[in-house]
Order: sequence, then C-alpha cells, then structure tokens
Amino acid sequence: MTRLNWGMIGGGEGSQIGPAHRLGAQADGNFVLAAGALDHDAAKGRAYAQTLGVAPDRAYGDWREMLAGETGRHDKVDLVTVATPNATHFEITKAFLEAGFNVLCEKPMTMTVEEGEEIVKIARASGKICAVNYCYSAYPMVREMREIVRSGAIGKVRLIVTNFAHGHHGDATDADNPRVRWRYDQAMAGVSGQFADCGIHALHMASFIADDTVRALSADFASTIASRTLEDDAMVNFRMEGGTVGRLWTSSVAIGRQHGFDIQVFGETGGMRWASEQPNQVYFTPVGGRTQIIEKGEGGLSDEAQRLSRVPIAHPEGFPLAVANIYVDLAASIRGEARDGLPTAEDGVRSMAAVHQAVASARESGVWVDARPPMFR
Repeated sequence: MTRLNWGMIGGGEGSQIGPAHRLGAQADGNFVLAAGALDHDAAKGRAYAQTLGVAPDRAYGDWREMLAGETGRHDKVDLVTVATPNATHFEITKAFLEAGFNVLCEKPMTMTVEEGEEIVKIARASGKICAVNYCYSAYPMVREMREIVRSGAIGKVRLIVTNFAHGHHGDATDADNPRVRWRYDQAMAGVSGQFADCGIHALHMASFIADDTVRALSADFASTIASRTLEDDAMVNFRMEGGTVGRLWTSSVAIGRQHGFDIQVFGETGGMRWASEQPNQVYFTPVGGRTQIIEKGEGGLSDEAQRLSRVPIAHPEGFPLAVANIYVDLAASIRGEARDGLPTAEDGVRSMAAVHQAVASARESGVWVDARPPMFR
C-alpha cells in the first residue's frame, strides 16, 4: 500500500494537539509527513519541520507559502491538517479546498455560521473531503454504542446526558496565563469560551451516537472568574429532530475533575454509559436486567468497533489512537472507500450554529432557539 502524503499547518513544537496528530496520522502507515508550516515564527517552523523529517524545500514559513509550494507538484500532499488558532481556520481551510486539497480542520471549523456554510458549499463543489477533528467519536467503544443504537437493542433513544467538565482553568490566579487567557478572549476564541472549546465535543458525540441532529436548545452561561468575558461554565438543554431530549454540562472550573467527558444514553429498552477516562468499556443495562460491561477487544463486537481496535483486550487505547482512527477513515475516504463515521464540514457547521444559538439563548435567560444552521432548516 502506497503511503499518502500529508501536510500540517500549525501544531508545532510545544503545541498541545500537534503530537496527537503526528502520532495519529502515521500510526497505521497510511500517511507520511511530507510538508509543513508548523509555527507562526517562520524560521522556527521550518527548523522544527526538518527535525521531523520534512525535506527543506517543503518546510514552509507559513500556510500561504505552503499552498503555493504544494499546488502543482506531482507529489503534492493528499491531505492538509489545519491545527492553527481558531480565528484562522476558515481562511486556511477555504484556500486549500479551493485549490483542490483534502482538509482535516481542528474544531471549531469556523468562527461564524456563515463561514461554516461557505465551507460546506466549497467542499461539495470541489468534491474534496473536509473533515473536522471530533476525534472522541472515533474511540472503538463509542462506535460500538452507535451500532447498538442502530441495531435497536435499546429501542428509541429517549434521553442523553453528557458532560465535558474539567477544573484546569479554575485557578483565578492563573487566569492571565497566555495558554488559558486566549480561550476566554473573544478576539481569539470567538463568541463562546467553554462551550465552543469542549461542549461541542459532547454535543457532537450525542448526535453521533443517536444518529440524529440537534433541532433546538436552551442555554445558561456563566463566567465564574470576573476577568473573563466569555463563559467558563455552561448548561445546555437540547432536543433532537427525532424527539430525543438532551442535557449537557460543560465547565473549565470544576476543580477535582480531570478530563471529565462522559455520556449516558437512555432508550426505551436499555441504557448505556461511556467515559473518556475509561474508554475501553461501555456499561450496558437492559430494561429489567443487570448492568453488563462490554469490553473493547472481546468477541461479538460490531465490525466498526473491531476495525478500529488495535491492541488485545485489557490493553488501553488512548487519545492519540482515537485521532489515528480519524486518519484511518480519512485515508480510506481519499482512496475511494465509504466511511460514514467521519465527521465532516456538515458536522462542523451544525456545531457552529449551536454555539451561536446557545450564546443568543443565554443572553435571553435561556429562551429556546432553533439550533440548526439556516442551510439545514
């Protein structure tokens, strides 16, 4: 199997997400890092790219130089990952899609709904893949939960309760730390802080497992540290197109919680729960029956869960391999195989619409609002 050429923008030395992408993209031998513009400091980015094995003529100073350099090459990159600050996602993603490149964009895909809809239209017109890194949906046991819902084993989904709450931004004396402060700065993060950062992972997960989309929501936002203009805690109630009721709590000031992403799905004839800090297991309870633990790697799992599991039962598979599963599906899609679990630009614009509508709802004391982007109403 010939490896695909991969390029990365952002995610340079010291980046929080860069290593997960580099490990994930290259874990299965599908991609080789062939090009990169890894840092806003051009010299630093070029130097670091070369330490990762990128040829000097493909270690670029910025994304525009990379776009110009890769366009027209016979061996141009097959996929570009955009892992830059939020406010730059739209411009870079748009430029590379229009130039005929497949793109994986970190979330949030854009800063506005209008930008998101434009990306969807460009991706459709170009015929290129535009994926969004909602990587938690690529854990094998999350895929198993979706297959359980699809099989009808818990009947119609009535209720979903999901949380993504941690306490790593709960120290008010650390609020001016640049690695923290930008997340609550509207110029850099957009209209929302914690909900746009973590809450949309939980909202996407609910839609992914239920195989449904969010129709309406009601939100309550709070900035518990006075210096913050954007929320660090949010409660969002939502309703899905199929009638499922949802409850979502997300926070960055829940001191004592570490990662704090979990989801519970309750249907007519059973319920399930999963937590990212114990990702190998799904707790499944049939109505009137005992709770069972479904373990990654055991017999009888769905094809999706088995396909995305790499190591034997009782051995953990963590976050970088969840990211790797996104790249597995991307490689297959680039090669022409169908992969219905891949988060796309449509998911990205739905998330951005939910963010903006949640902000509007919170400003109006939790009034219920239409959560759908205009193009899907």
